Amino acid sequence: MRSDNTLRRLALALAALAACALYAALPAAADNADEAAIRENVRQMEAGWNAKSGEQFAKPFAADADYVVINGSYVKGREAIAQGHQRIFDTFYKESVLSLSVKQVRMLRPDVAVVHVTGTNKIPRGAETQTGEAFMTLLMTKESGVWRIAAFQNTEVKAVR
Repeated sequence: MRSDNTLRRLALALAALAACALYAALPAAADNADEAAIRENVRQMEAGWNAKSGEQFAKPFAADADYVVINGSYVKGREAIAQGHQRIFDTFYKESVLSLSVKQVRMLRPDVAVVHVTGTNKIPRGAETQTGEAFMTLLMTKESGVWRIAAFQNTEVKAVR
């Protein structure tokens, strides 16, 4: 009789352990899907820049997003971000090529993430190509199942002399 109870307890303990392992794996799957959606927003910005489309570039931003430009200027809202970028795409960044790389996605809550991104912008200037480097911080929020950039800070990286 004692061995039957011991076997039952052992089976229950193993079942509980398996349930915990299964439960622990569920948030990881959700995090992977969230991280993929977050990375897709960064890819969308890069694609919009390289297509020279302000609208495509601004697509991942929240309607009321805060955007701090690399020169320290401030822009409010997706529409203003799209219009401002279209102006630079039509003028001095018309030939540029942007490469973005997500360095870190840090989930602050299930619906809030801080994302660090590095960027390289290559701009042909006659026979030479200028290269600009930047480090960006994005605050992203998930609303109604969709990740959007709520705040964006763009900082130029300069070589230390």
